[in-house]
Amino acid sequence: MAGKRRKLGNPLALAVLATLRQHPMHPYEIAQTLRRQGKDASIKINYGSLYTVVQNLEKHGYVEVADVERQGNRPERTVYGLTEAGRREMTEWMSDLVAVPAREYPIFEAALSLMGVLHPDDVVRLLRERLSTLEVQIASGRGGLEKLYETLPRLFLVENEYQLHMLQAQATWVRAFLAELEGGLLPEVEGWRRFHETGEVPPEFLTGEAPGNPT
Repeated sequence: MAGKRRKLGNPLALAVLATLRQHPMHPYEIAQTLRRQGKDASIKINYGSLYTVVQNLEKHGYVEVADVERQGNRPERTVYGLTEAGRREMTEWMSDLVAVPAREYPIFEAALSLMGVLHPDDVVRLLRERLSTLEVQIASGRGGLEKLYETLPRLFLVENEYQLHMLQAQATWVRAFLAELEGGLLPEVEGWRRFHETGEVPPEFLTGEAPGNPT
């Protein structure tokens, strides 16, 4: 399964397939179900793209029209169901995502790779702002999760747990890196500081010329 090039790569398409696994629905009901079950915290959902996704799934044979509903003078609503091909695709795609670590490109990681363009004192200030925000998010996430445990099975909250753990891990790393910067423990920090204060590139920064390092 690993490495298979899929016809669809949008996580929203996978969410639609997984939601239709419950029972046939029209697109508006799919969106409402995803939001009600809290999936919009992990998957970007908007009505316009969802309708396009459903159409693409139908084109590839993963969903099919199960019914057409009409209530009074309201427009018809097409109800879609999962096909056998859609069930297989959903299962294989999910199996890949769970089993195979994928290389992702978080925006914070990109910023860290280029942070040499900022003065180290500014980086310290900005990371302290980030750490403060992370601590608020962690406290809020922990409290929210405890409330959710009271009404929902843990099976439906594992992504919330993961999000909280990732925030905690990020905060731990930022806190430790800040200690290095502020304590002068990062070997390159003085050269980094001199570059921004004098405009002269330290010789050690010329070696390798890594993106984001002052060159």
